[in-house]
Amino acid sequence: MERGLGRKSADKILVKLAESRARSNGKLRDFAARFRTDQSGNYTMITALMAPMLLGLVGLGTENGVWLYTHQTAQSAADAAAFSAAQSYSVNGAGIGAGGDNSNLAKEANAIAANYGFVNGKDGVSVTLNRAPKSGNYTTAPNAVEVIITQVQPRLFSALWNNKNVTITARAVALGDAAQGCVLALDPAASSAALASGSTTINLVNCDLYDDSNSGTALNGNGSATVTARHIGVVGGATGTSDFHTTMGLLTGSPIVADPYAAVTFPSFSGCDQTNFSVKNKKTINPGVYCKGMTFNAGADVTFNPGVYYVDRGIFTVNGGASLHGTGLTIVLTSSTGSNYADLKLNGGSILNLAAPSSGTLAGIVFFGDRNAPKGTSYKFNGDSGQVYGGAVYLPQGAVEWAGGAGTSTNCTQIIGDTITFTGNSNVAVNCDGIGTRAIGFSTRLAE
Repeated sequence: MERGLGRKSADKILVKLAESRARSNGKLRDFAARFRTDQSGNYTMITALMAPMLLGLVGLGTENGVWLYTHQTAQSAADAAAFSAAQSYSVNGAGIGAGGDNSNLAKEANAIAANYGFVNGKDGVSVTLNRAPKSGNYTTAPNAVEVIITQVQPRLFSALWNNKNVTITARAVALGDAAQGCVLALDPAASSAALASGSTTINLVNCDLYDDSNSGTALNGNGSATVTARHIGVVGGATGTSDFHTTMGLLTGSPIVADPYAAVTFPSFSGCDQTNFSVKNKKTINPGVYCKGMTFNAGADVTFNPGVYYVDRGIFTVNGGASLHGTGLTIVLTSSTGSNYADLKLNGGSILNLAAPSSGTLAGIVFFGDRNAPKGTSYKFNGDSGQVYGGAVYLPQGAVEWAGGAGTSTNCTQIIGDTITFTGNSNVAVNCDGIGTRAIGFSTRLAE
């Protein structure tokens, strides 16, 4: 009896053990199935496997940005270096020929490039200057300067893809020609240092206007004035720019244009050959010292013999109906006492045809205003198309008012003043070969 109960109990225990084993095996099978299908860790594994590739892509993007910035900076450096070297050639090197010595131009280009951080021979940088260019559209032009800047850039993260270094290259070509400025306002700070006002029409025939003022309103177009020029360069800013029309552009932030006659001085003088000189008929006059002004009234028909005419104090006045002629002369507006410096007033209806000497100390200057005169001394050219000046109207301290001038492509007139205001219709040109004038400004431009 007891053995029978023992067998039954043992059977029950065996059954329970079997059931427990089956449940355990089922759980193991379920766990194994879940393990096989579980994707919760895939992203981590994939990320770990792709990390080098992702790092390389990020590095490549970062390095591309650095390379782009370096190229932009190198291009600015090449532009500036080519422009500066071409300008230097146009001023100092004309005539040396395409095969001439370019060492000084190369030094200048290297110095400009260094200012941008590209030092020739350092950090993988090479700066090369060619005149004429080795490629492009100007290979036969001796006034064309080519600057090529290269820099080797080592790879960093992107070396995972390509272990070859990257070479950044920038190239610029600038052309340097003879300067063609015909108007220059010298004041370094005046507002409206160059001003076109009213309904005037100013035609600067194939020549340039320069304004050295750094004022934000250095160049000013006012009213319905129209100014046409080849190029306009302003150190400061400009207002009323719609009044200005150019074929080569209006540039603010332009470099200062040097006074081309700054080193010229007129000969000393003394005494008075004439005092309160006045004429109203036909007359030929000679060089000398004219104290307390010169007046030319209606009916005056005056021929100036060649030489220097000193107007010592007073006013140089030309009234309507007067006519003045002469070649090889300079009219100096000055003062022997240091006060009451001579000024000038030319009225409408007068006729002037005056030309400067083509050689000598005062070559190219037809009117010369004393530099010791007060700034803003008045010089009024209130004429019309009957006024022709062969040479420079050089009034460095003057407030010049200009209305008139029969400038065509065959004339040569330069207007230089502290400030210049166009108040009437004017024509100005600088076909100055053989006149003796000095060039004003820049004509260098980037071509490639």
